[in-house]
Amino acid sequence: MNLTDAELEVLLDDLESDRAERKETLKGSAPEKMREAICAFANDLPNHRKPGVVFVGVKDNGTPSGLPITDELLLQLADIRTDGNILPLPTMTVEKRTVRGAEVAVVTVLPADAPPVRYRGRVWIRTGPRRGVASRQDERILNEKRRHRDLPFDLQLVSFATLDDLNRTLFESEYLTGALAPDIIAANERSFVERLAASRMIEAANNPVPTVLGCIVLSPRARDLIPSDFIQFLRIDGTDLSDPITDEEAIDGPVAQMLRRLDDKLEAHVRTSVGITTASLEVRRPDYPLPALQQLTRNAVMHRTYEETNAPIRITWFSDRIEIVNPGGPYGIVTRENFGKPGYTDYRNPNLAEAMKVLGFVQRFGVGIQTAQRVLAQNGNPPAEFVPEDNVVFVTVRARA
Repeated sequence: MNLTDAELEVLLDDLESDRAERKETLKGSAPEKMREAICAFANDLPNHRKPGVVFVGVKDNGTPSGLPITDELLLQLADIRTDGNILPLPTMTVEKRTVRGAEVAVVTVLPADAPPVRYRGRVWIRTGPRRGVASRQDERILNEKRRHRDLPFDLQLVSFATLDDLNRTLFESEYLTGALAPDIIAANERSFVERLAASRMIEAANNPVPTVLGCIVLSPRARDLIPSDFIQFLRIDGTDLSDPITDEEAIDGPVAQMLRRLDDKLEAHVRTSVGITTASLEVRRPDYPLPALQQLTRNAVMHRTYEETNAPIRITWFSDRIEIVNPGGPYGIVTRENFGKPGYTDYRNPNLAEAMKVLGFVQRFGVGIQTAQRVLAQNGNPPAEFVPEDNVVFVTVRARA
């Protein structure tokens, strides 16, 4: 993915290239324009199949601007990938490079495997040195490009599913309003089937077979179509599985419905105690902070494997702890050794991750475990314990003492 110094110089000099963008600083509208450029490079409408580059610290004519390339600047650029505004997440690197004797920041963006890519609900493309919002025909081209790629499992087809399995009301009233900018929705020039295709819920308008993503997100009978797509909740009155069961439920349905039902279940079982710190001050603390449980369980839904398994996510709530068993071990760059460490994140189901962000269940990517640990510590709980194995991840959350 890294370009040589010579390749960078060629792109820097070619002022008409649709593979290069130059920014003197990150002041004013520059961060917004840079995100639009990253989105356009990821879409790769001209089909170069080569990376696009954003140079930061370079004037429009290709000469260095003298901008200091600090660690803070590089971190600010790296955060663009995970702030949830460009979906699906772009594949990009950020590095400090020396080009013609001057230090510049180089953001290298690979073409996406599953276009179209959107920035805040708009599909951006490049035509020569100019960028703009994709037309209806441009989006058709991007959809066709996706059909011929080696796609992740969440975009594989569910051959026995039909359009009737997808809830149109849910798609139009809840999903589209989060996925697309209001003016794009108002234009209303795309049909229902075309919008399903652009959202990756079906393969294409001329072959409207639902994808795994479409079934998980939009189907009332998602579990019938994807057998492992449910959560098994069990409440135990004791510390061992042989102790009495006080509550049991299989939670399924479209992913937003499933997560809301799970939230209700978790909240119903949280117990809050009252402590008196002074004569006039009362402190209420739960045995488990709900936001931490939400982070961990939503992470499980996002990162689990749905392929070649009938195993659900299992949540077992004992008297002294909660255990979460998640099918699917570490994936991609995440290993047993670096699991849970800041900066190590990868996505087995990148399009489902996007959908959960669109539906409001994810604020930003790559910080779920760290957020859960912080909230647990603030509540007085021990840190969550993670045991990643090849085919499963075990999580244990212990009650506040």
